[in-house]
Amino acid sequence: MSGESILIILVVGLIAGWLAGQIVRGTGFGFVADICIGIIGALIGSWLLPRLGIHLGAGLVAAIVAATIGAIVLLLILRLVNRRGRW
Repeated sequence: MSGESILIILVVGLIAGWLAGQIVRGTGFGFVADICIGIIGALIGSWLLPRLGIHLGAGLVAAIVAATIGAIVLLLILRLVNRRGRW
């Protein structure tokens, strides 16, 4: 994996984590955690969306949208776990 690929993954993770944090209010994990949530969200989004029959296409914007959807799912799961089942 080249340095350019790692940089793109980090940028997509940062944007997706920040967007998910803005959409799902009240999580407040911080800058580094937003990047991690965005990267993990990208993995969740790239696994979950094709299984649901949703294909966003290729490119940076599609990667950001898929990662954001995955990060939102991850934040909602984390919120359920942290608050012991309450939204």
